[in-house]
Amino acid sequence: MALAATACGSGSGSGNNSPEAKSPAPSASADTQRELLPALTKQQALAAIDRYSQVNNKANADNDRALLDSVEDGPMYAMSVSEFKESEGLTASERKPYKPWAYDTQSAQLYIPRIAPGQPRWFAAALSATPGKAPSRLAVFAEQPQHKQWEMVAAADLYGTDLPKIVLDADGYATAVAANSNKDLAVGADQLREGVLDNFTTGGQNSGKKTFNESKASSLQIKVHDETVTQYGSQGTSTFAGATNRYGDAYALKTTDGGALVFFSHTHTQTDAVTHHGLQLNPGKDDRAWLHDIPRTSIRYEFVCNDAATVPAKAGPSTLVGYTCARTDASGPPVNSASLPSV
Repeated sequence: MALAATACGSGSGSGNNSPEAKSPAPSASADTQRELLPALTKQQALAAIDRYSQVNNKANADNDRALLDSVEDGPMYAMSVSEFKESEGLTASERKPYKPWAYDTQSAQLYIPRIAPGQPRWFAAALSATPGKAPSRLAVFAEQPQHKQWEMVAAADLYGTDLPKIVLDADGYATAVAANSNKDLAVGADQLREGVLDNFTTGGQNSGKKTFNESKASSLQIKVHDETVTQYGSQGTSTFAGATNRYGDAYALKTTDGGALVFFSHTHTQTDAVTHHGLQLNPGKDDRAWLHDIPRTSIRYEFVCNDAATVPAKAGPSTLVGYTCARTDASGPPVNSASLPSV
């Protein structure tokens, strides 16, 4: 079986591209927000990133879900836990030795918004896992009051040559905007989510091409659709669909063109099925934790993804700048006989 578990194109590693980092210049237009306090100091943000790397390594080495829960939340935690589950389905010889890593705080680009009293506290950062390399991921950290600590809630691999140009005030702090506001932005996070889902479900033929400019990130999502739906030829089908999204939180920062950089998440499914009786889908080793090497007549995969897009202030298309997906579930009816030919 030609598996599509990696079909979403990007995993939860440090990314495949190294966009050129450019520090945004301070903007006088942000000074009106200076009466608000920043979510945290720059030193505290760097300490939160460093703590994340240290604890994440310990949790990953032992698939320690409880420890991971102390530094991750939301879609990021769901994606990481799915990787734990996948690795637990492998045999000892199939598992690759874990290699510790860390985000390079020296090259981190911090986007710390000023937050109104009573509002949730969060910040974003452009990060690299390779010292000396330009950032290749955009990540969001949010304060979890119940834990009294900062946790990563989203991270998207960057695809492009430039970091989004965020408005910074004279003190270097950013301005948060409402991620679902159609008053200040051409489209909100909900419309962006619909456009991304269309990239997967139709190859961007409907809301995808209406919502987004051409970009590498959009092209990769469309490529996933185009290559996956034809993978079995006449013997099987693959279809994508939107799914219930449990992670509706979205975050946005004002950009120098008056628009915003918006972070959001989505969930989609991919369903593979044989076209006629007498064929079967044989799960691969990466599916074992969910499907247990049992042949199926159809398999429904679920993916949780983080996305990032720049949105103009006025009418016009947005640009998808990054995304990361992880398979979080797989299920399907078993066949009656394991001796049937596979697709």
